[in-house]
Amino acid sequence: MQNFRVGVDIGGTFTDIVFLGDDGEVLARKIASTPNDYSEAVLNGIKNGVAELGITSNLISEVSHGFTVATNAIIEQKGAKTALITTEGFRDILEFRRNRIPRLYDLDYEKPPPLVKRQFRLEVSERLNFQGEVLKPLNMDGVDRAVQYVLDNGVESVAVCLLHSYANPEHEQIIAQTLAEKAPGVNLTISSELLPEMKEYERTSTTVINCYVRPVVESYLIRLTDGLSDMGVTVPLTVMQSNGGLATSDIAKERPVYCIESGPAAGVVGAYHLGKRLGIPNLMTLDMGGTTAKASIIEDGEMLQAPEYEVGGEISVGHRLLRGSGHILRVPAIDLAEVGAGGGSIAAVDRSGSLRVGPQSSGAFPGPACYQLGGQDATVTDANVLLGFLHQKHLLAGTFEIDAELARKAISDNVAKPLEMTDVEAAFGIHTLVNSNMGRALRAVSSERGRDPRRFDLITFGGSGPVHAVGLAEMLDITRVVVPPFPGVFSSFGLLVADVEHHFVQTYFKTFEQLDITALSELLNGLWNQGRNQLRAEGFDDSRHEILTQMDMKYDGQVSDLTVPYPSNEVNRQTINAVIKSFDEEHERSFGYNSPGTGYQLVNVRVIARGLPEVPRMPEKLELPVMATGASEPNRDVYFGATRGWASVPIVNRQALIGATTDGPLIVEEYDSTTVVPPNWNATIDKWSNIILEKVD
Repeated sequence: MQNFRVGVDIGGTFTDIVFLGDDGEVLARKIASTPNDYSEAVLNGIKNGVAELGITSNLISEVSHGFTVATNAIIEQKGAKTALITTEGFRDILEFRRNRIPRLYDLDYEKPPPLVKRQFRLEVSERLNFQGEVLKPLNMDGVDRAVQYVLDNGVESVAVCLLHSYANPEHEQIIAQTLAEKAPGVNLTISSELLPEMKEYERTSTTVINCYVRPVVESYLIRLTDGLSDMGVTVPLTVMQSNGGLATSDIAKERPVYCIESGPAAGVVGAYHLGKRLGIPNLMTLDMGGTTAKASIIEDGEMLQAPEYEVGGEISVGHRLLRGSGHILRVPAIDLAEVGAGGGSIAAVDRSGSLRVGPQSSGAFPGPACYQLGGQDATVTDANVLLGFLHQKHLLAGTFEIDAELARKAISDNVAKPLEMTDVEAAFGIHTLVNSNMGRALRAVSSERGRDPRRFDLITFGGSGPVHAVGLAEMLDITRVVVPPFPGVFSSFGLLVADVEHHFVQTYFKTFEQLDITALSELLNGLWNQGRNQLRAEGFDDSRHEILTQMDMKYDGQVSDLTVPYPSNEVNRQTINAVIKSFDEEHERSFGYNSPGTGYQLVNVRVIARGLPEVPRMPEKLELPVMATGASEPNRDVYFGATRGWASVPIVNRQALIGATTDGPLIVEEYDSTTVVPPNWNATIDKWSNIILEKVD
């Protein structure tokens, strides 16, 4: 029998599981998440999948995982009891943060409280300058007092972050050694190992977050691996990182800060590999779930990376200037824009008489009114049911009953009557407005960053994405939309095609006039060797190493920097000049201007080490999910707006599109999602089982 790889992605409402066989056979399932212990849903889902496929546990060759455990711990403030040891005078850096807030004119706005209370932020006497030279030696009496305070107060985790330790880690290492000797049971993270990079607030925040969530993630992964072992699944567990690469569970336990946005990253990774297989180098992704919609782009065959993001605050509205509501994480992550727009987003009329949709969500409970769980608010899902985009009686192939009349009542009471319009007009208004909200996220990753959205194909996934995708494509003048197989669980599929990947960074703050080629070469060779040694330790021989190099640069005098690729594994004036040219081009594209010949400054050096598999992880073909059932009704009345009106629309499954081009209007119903094909668009199936939607001239 064939082996199966398993991808599991945990969400707040559902846990998505995909079994992928060696021959491309797919079993996709959604099961209810178990918030009290998320590992229960994971283990139960894998057990059920094994039984449904009629295989034994020893035929599972891989388990890859994306989770929200760390994110939830931050949002709910249920992480470990954490202390911070820092340089005297820098105790309150977590309070000062950045001078930026997301709501500029809101005088009552308060940032989320620091993850470490002030009494647990401990100072030690020492001082380095930015070159790592000792200005004041480390006072060991102060270190001993800090360690004793940790012991006396039952602290679980300690973050050590001293001023300029990226340039000289010696003082941090002494404190770490003292803690290891006197408090061996305490989790410890030192910033010079986790993030040897300048910018004190960013480094401190990142180190503290790693400490705060580490015991929670360790406990969860231990329960999960023990449960898999009891089940007979003995293969190593791999975890998706925020940067789109896989890491071992041991690395995730030690450095969970790299895995906080693992779920959203997995969907973009799946789109990236699917785009390579389809020969589509430029893709814009839309992942719309129950609470949020996330957008990203793949340009010239590469995923865009962001050097930092925020966690634990308000939802990002998809604009790089609207920051400051959360805790900063200075770790590489796939560049995403996010808005509070999902199937559960609440629609309401505000005091000015204007319709608002989101960012508040009905959540898993009570959920949309049509879910029959007590929800009274009108939501996007209720609107889609009323418009006929979704089935009027059930979702998930009949396993989840809904009530269209409850959807109608919620929309009538909360939107239609206050605005003096019909229920259907109100529902279409909700649908249109949430599309407008999601359009902000798509523009944030495209036109606001100098990219013309018309150059991209839109690939959409998530349970609600295919319902709204064509409307968004029309808004941005995109003429082709790709709906991959099993779109509702596509992030779990992305876990199964991702590569092992590790990121390394080191600050090297020099103007290009000061640049020492020999010193830069030594630094790069050290990072390259660090990456290769990590891959060798995980079983990848040198022929399967891919080493990429990047540099964070800025014009002399600027505050912010841009990341650009370094062209080769050689260090000479030619490669330096190539980097300068790339920076000028990226600055022009991102900000609309550049200044060639101005002084340049190097800030950080980055290395990405990828382990390439012996056999491609993307299968040669994909078989449709086992539960790709036939449509439950031949036709349904669907409303496409005041201009197009109502239409009796055929309801089909994905297999019905094979072998022909079918003109819209059309609804494609599947187990995990629904694809809406409006008039003036058509649908075909390619050999990879993707639905390709194209605008008809």
